[in-house]
Amino acid sequence: MVSASTTKCLSGQLSTVELATMPLLAANADAHDVVSNKSLVDATLPPPKNDPIRFATSGWTFLGLAELSNFDALRRRIGRAQVAQMVAEVVGRIAAALPAARLQVIGRASIEIAFDGDALAEAQDAVDQLGRLFAVPVEVAGEPHTVTMLFAVASAPLGHTAEVRLIEEAESTMEQARIEQRSVVRDLSVGSPAFDKLTLARELGEAIANREMFLHYQPKVHVRRREIASAEALVRWQHPTRGLVYPGDFIPLAEEIRQIGPLTLWTLERVIADQNIIAADGHDLTIFINISGQLLGDAAFVDRACALVRAGEAKIGFEITETSVIRDPQVAIAHLQIFADVGITIAIDDYGAGLSSLAYLKQLPARELKIDKLFVMQLTSSHRDPLIVRSTIDLAHALEMEVTAEGVETQAALALLTVMGCDMVQGYLISRPIAIDAFRKFLLEDHLELGENNVKSMFSRPASFWKSA
Repeated sequence: MVSASTTKCLSGQLSTVELATMPLLAANADAHDVVSNKSLVDATLPPPKNDPIRFATSGWTFLGLAELSNFDALRRRIGRAQVAQMVAEVVGRIAAALPAARLQVIGRASIEIAFDGDALAEAQDAVDQLGRLFAVPVEVAGEPHTVTMLFAVASAPLGHTAEVRLIEEAESTMEQARIEQRSVVRDLSVGSPAFDKLTLARELGEAIANREMFLHYQPKVHVRRREIASAEALVRWQHPTRGLVYPGDFIPLAEEIRQIGPLTLWTLERVIADQNIIAADGHDLTIFINISGQLLGDAAFVDRACALVRAGEAKIGFEITETSVIRDPQVAIAHLQIFADVGITIAIDDYGAGLSSLAYLKQLPARELKIDKLFVMQLTSSHRDPLIVRSTIDLAHALEMEVTAEGVETQAALALLTVMGCDMVQGYLISRPIAIDAFRKFLLEDHLELGENNVKSMFSRPASFWKSA
């Protein structure tokens, strides 16, 4: 039985449970049935997807997506019928919180939220309100369950954006939210990197010369030694008019227009300089950068990268994915061996997220394996993920590699990984990605004492501390 608060009839006629579960459970139901608190007449048909938004003199229109990010884990735990009731509860909470919104269940775990407002700030206010709302567990069949929600909202001035673009931008914003594991509001009035690819492509080549690129660093902590062992460098683009352009928007574009080589060489040069600064501070850490699969087949890039590392005398690591090797295994493995021979540490990134081949794994000159956060973030709420993680740790150790768990955000996950024998952890529990000056300060303050009396220990801080820092 679901709670009484969410089974009250909307508009006095139809219950939240009926509205939410019909598109999920009925074999012949339309998956795009719309739930509207304004009028049940509006709920009979979905809004036209290709009609432009009507022009207006003022105001904003918002198209949001809400996603149960732990839907799969919940379904495995409580079953299909009860998880459908849980989706109904989620719809009911959103409907009660945003009575003027038009809600539409799309797919198994996503809800579309459309509403209008007088100011852009109303979108963020709605996201914040819903975030607080779902901090309270959802009760299904008399038992409380934690629901992890992601919200993504595309915002545009009324009359200035066609609805088809608004839909595309909402979906793109949700992709960004999944990558960053946080809710995101996008303002289309200042332009959108996802939509205007041609302009962005032209500007990408000039961004390095104009010093629009910068780096953030995310530390990795060695669990047993209780110290920062290394860090990952993450490139960012501060566009002069668009604001912050996220890697998910410009890295694939850089690969597409063959600018990934110059961008990676710039990153390597900057990392070498920063690594020398950190070493001078007394923290001689290895700093890793991500290497595109395109570059593993580029002999000119390999020669230039090796020359930079030799000249810079810095401790550098390259993170590569298994799928990048599959393109041309013979050449890629040969080039990785050249990197290893000049002292570059090779790490296998996002292990388990793609096609994992033991045949390639045993041939790679890798010294570190990074378990994808997909498995780590559900470690304490899934039956299968702990088995996968534990077996991956054992496999890596058998191949004489250290293991890093990505996406560590809770003390419970850290404790479980420690018991499993994981070597290093990376995630918001330790630190979000931060600029070089903040990273130097972070290292100097030495937050890694794990004693019970050290209240400043980073391990005692909730994930929300670093997300809001």
